[in-house]
Amino acid sequence: MSDLAARALEHVHGHLGWLAALALAHPAVLLRKPRRRALGVAAAATALVSAAALLGAIIYPRYRVEVKPLLLAGAPVVAGLFERKEHLGVGALVLSWAGLVAHACAQRDRIASPDLGRVAFVAYVAAAVCATLAAAGGLVVAAHRCLGCGS
Repeated sequence: MSDLAARALEHVHGHLGWLAALALAHPAVLLRKPRRRALGVAAAATALVSAAALLGAIIYPRYRVEVKPLLLAGAPVVAGLFERKEHLGVGALVLSWAGLVAHACAQRDRIASPDLGRVAFVAYVAAAVCATLAAAGGLVVAAHRCLGCGS
């Protein structure tokens, strides 16, 4: 993969991350009422965070080989922040899928739907928080990297 293509994918990943963070807040707000139906919104938000995670997984090998050693040598705090960003991103992904499954099950099972609806709400709130923190961490790392390389 060329350097230009890799940088373009990094930018798209960053933009998708912020869009996913915003999108995850939407089902979190809608699902405050446990019996509310928001399956389309929840599925779209989960798809967006999944796309951001997939793109992150695609560009990770390049980061591990080319960027991480330089960050560890020159800015270990920023490198640590990137590691936390990865963990928060995975958390957002897992929590969004848990929220989607809980919400879908709540729509099918009317007896347990208030409990499952509450699980979906909490999962999407936590996913939105994780995604926002991950996106903010990515922004700090990207800003440091751009300042360090002059691009």
